[in-house]
Amino acid sequence: MSTNPSLWRIGAAPRRVEDQRLLRGLGRYVDDLAPRDALHAVFVRSPHAAARILAMDTAPALALPGVLRVVTAADLAEIAPLPCLVPRNLPDGTPMPRPPWRALPEGAARHVGDAVAMVVATSAAAARDGAEALVIDWDPLPAVTDAVEALAEGAPPVWGELPAGNLCFEYKLGNHAGVAEAIARAPHVVTFDARISRVTGVPMEPRAVVAEYDPVEARFTLRTGAQGPHSLRDLLAAAMGIPQTALRLVAPDMGGGFGLRSHPTPEHLCLLWAARALGRPVRWLADRTEVMLSDPHARDTHNRITLALDSDGTFLALRVETVANLGAYLAILTPHSSTNNLGGLAGVYRTPLIATAVRGAFTNCQPHAPYRGAGRPEATYAIERAIDIAAAKLGMDRMELRRRNLIPKEAMPFRTGLVFTYDSGDFARSMAMAEDAADLAGFSARKAESAARGRKRGLGIANAIEISAGPQGATQEEGAELRIGADGSATLLLGTHNHGQGHETVFRQILAEKLGLAPDRIRIVAGDTDALPYGRGTFGSRSIVAGGTATFAAVDRVVEKGKRLAAHLLEAAAADIEFSPGRFAVAGTDRSVTLEQVARAAYAPGARPPGEDVGLVANAAVKTQDATFPNGCHICEVEVDPETGEVRLDRYTVVDDVGTVVNPLLLKGQIHGGVVQGASQALFEEMRFDPASGQALTASFMDYAMPRASDMPPMKVVSNPQPTKLNPLGAKGAGEAGTVGALPAVISAVCDAIGVPHLDMPATPERVWRALHRG
Repeated sequence: MSTNPSLWRIGAAPRRVEDQRLLRGLGRYVDDLAPRDALHAVFVRSPHAAARILAMDTAPALALPGVLRVVTAADLAEIAPLPCLVPRNLPDGTPMPRPPWRALPEGAARHVGDAVAMVVATSAAAARDGAEALVIDWDPLPAVTDAVEALAEGAPPVWGELPAGNLCFEYKLGNHAGVAEAIARAPHVVTFDARISRVTGVPMEPRAVVAEYDPVEARFTLRTGAQGPHSLRDLLAAAMGIPQTALRLVAPDMGGGFGLRSHPTPEHLCLLWAARALGRPVRWLADRTEVMLSDPHARDTHNRITLALDSDGTFLALRVETVANLGAYLAILTPHSSTNNLGGLAGVYRTPLIATAVRGAFTNCQPHAPYRGAGRPEATYAIERAIDIAAAKLGMDRMELRRRNLIPKEAMPFRTGLVFTYDSGDFARSMAMAEDAADLAGFSARKAESAARGRKRGLGIANAIEISAGPQGATQEEGAELRIGADGSATLLLGTHNHGQGHETVFRQILAEKLGLAPDRIRIVAGDTDALPYGRGTFGSRSIVAGGTATFAAVDRVVEKGKRLAAHLLEAAAADIEFSPGRFAVAGTDRSVTLEQVARAAYAPGARPPGEDVGLVANAAVKTQDATFPNGCHICEVEVDPETGEVRLDRYTVVDDVGTVVNPLLLKGQIHGGVVQGASQALFEEMRFDPASGQALTASFMDYAMPRASDMPPMKVVSNPQPTKLNPLGAKGAGEAGTVGALPAVISAVCDAIGVPHLDMPATPERVWRALHRG
């Protein structure tokens, strides 16, 4: 690691600090931190998508060596159900039903993998033996796993007692009457159905939990992967009926989050209860199949999309009608993805009228949770696919149709046709830069060369935009604390959580820029609710925006105190002290002291002015001014083998606007990772269920296809930064940008290659081959 602060300023590209330990096997993951005397837990999960539990015989399991306890729903009756924090209403205006999501279900299972008991033993093997010995008398029931089928008349009820059957909510947004009128009068209208497939996050590290209870302090410690440790602590404490101070939550290194690690789960509650009941630490590590059957799922919507255009191709109105698969239970954010980021339907275009209606359906599937993008890719997919289909119908060039409807830079700030107001962006420049970087002029020659080899080449495009650090207008707070030690070194405690984003690197860059500190004199701490009193966490591309704003505030407060200390040392007025990185000086003179000298005085008896507290420490929990809107243009080229239907990604170009770029190297890594996740859903990934039994058909990597490095082409990432004025850093966020654009860009390229208006994801070889042979 270079120790020169100038090489670590904002905009520089130092390599990730984290890699020095992670690549040497020195990461500290949850299972690495389990105490040696910890007991092992195994969950007994339902083999049925829907079934009543007629009886459960625990005696055979308890008779086995090493088995200490079989935990059932009756043991956990005093634990409250986990809440859903996104309220919605039924069509009649009454609040949506919220069936209980308990630590263990009472009397019935509602999806394959639903945990119905927990076996705790002295070893993992003994716990597995106990789980297999448990005898359960099941009464299987009819199940439904498709959202549209769940809302059809006569569908099996997931919850028999609900007033609206399997309908959880109906959510409408926009000017529906105006949109209907515009569509009725429009010279051109395109309407099509599009399915967003169901996926799961499959992080490298399966879910893992270690729960401990200290009877002396009557206090729990829970170690688990968590994107928002403070909010997770608060929700679990409420369910357990204990004060927040009675639960410490530690989130160490985590092998992937993607939104799916942002909420409490029944397993957390079971393990906390067991640690207290048995007086021993209890650990649980899921295996891969268990992850597929018990982790939250994501996406999974059926959409009818209608775009109305004038005779010259001007967008007049957009309507999107959606049925969203919520799963059997409502997790804390289950309705969020399908209803909270709908403003993205406007895209980067001037469409004046937009309306959408979303119906959420209960099904016999795992609960739904936010996943990288959380509704943003779905919204961009709707408008971008509609533009491609409209261009084909009107006989227009796809690029020209987009350019004709772009919001010009001069119109900023621009209030879109649905919810959002964009503060900045130059969308036309991003498109032009992408066309140049992708060498669109050479596409015809590449297409001819592919044809000579018997391949079909296609070009895809998508203009992507997303909300970051939102929702817009809400109070988005984040916490940070900066401690300058007596030797001038710094410790920054963050309320965000680092699990691949590179926080240990980029926040060092911010302190190097602001304070002039060498990176090896900076320590970054996060993921421990005992270390920092407040934090919101990492999600929604918010960390550099919200966490950066909090860090700036903490730095400013440290500097203000430092000026008072420097004034005392220099025998000057505090108002005359100026700060430049690493040094306090009396304005207009050569008299100065270093940050290290000021820090030493802050801790030295008698060196501080009267009334000044010991130390050089500042805490900040501040709001961002408003949401930001990172955006970009994606251009993709694919080759299709018409004999097999195999799709090969050949070229991929992204021009992004994430505002101020703190670290170009890490930004490209974030964009690359997002593109891979989006492209993988477009081409490979899908959670599928047998429609008759509700059994998961893709519950292992033998069936659930994952991307490999060889599946992805080299990516060209170019920046078009248009800094925002809504936060002191000028940053807009970047974590989800790649995924938002990749989903529509890849499908656009596949459809162009095989000459069809639309093809639902994933574009598997079989699906592509069938589309080709249908003509």
